[in-house]
Amino acid sequence: MTFTLSPLPYATDALAPYMSAETFSFHHAKHHQAYVTNLNGLLEGKPLANESLEAVITTAAKDPAMAGVFNNAAQVWNHTFFWSSMKPGGGGKPTGKIADMMDRDLGGYDEFVKAFKAAATTQFGSGWAWLVQDGDKLAVTKTGNADLPLVHGKKALLTCDVWEHAYYIDYQNRRPDFVQAYLDHLVNWDFANVNLG
Repeated sequence: MTFTLSPLPYATDALAPYMSAETFSFHHAKHHQAYVTNLNGLLEGKPLANESLEAVITTAAKDPAMAGVFNNAAQVWNHTFFWSSMKPGGGGKPTGKIADMMDRDLGGYDEFVKAFKAAATTQFGSGWAWLVQDGDKLAVTKTGNADLPLVHGKKALLTCDVWEHAYYIDYQNRRPDFVQAYLDHLVNWDFANVNLG
């Protein structure tokens, strides 16, 4: 199996002004594509090349000698998930089951926002902020570099990329402003609801 770059679920200018087409030209077309290309090169001729992306990630996570495979495979997965975690006209309070669970498990939307902003802005260096399902409860977490909830027994519901290349063109060093824009204008709560187990 050859892994391919997943298309964006919207036009490259669909999230403007909160995320520009120029950002996508680098982030999707170059960064994400590079992870796909690197992963295919690392797996060429090896048994894992015939496995699903999730199987590659979970197998590589257990073997320190496969760190390069893990990093590239996880970043392919993370970025594909990130694109779907956003939509034009998104953001604001959720509805449906996830809203009820948020009230029950996190103290409501305002408390979720505080926890998510803290996770995203205090992740030192590169990484990700996540809303996850941990068993039957919602939780907010963060991971460094390519790490992801999948290898920690948690189910990802949505994510925000806090690597600098995710926001630097549009927000320079103002990561908190990017995270606020993500929450207010970009979050795809429909996607998060679909991901609930």
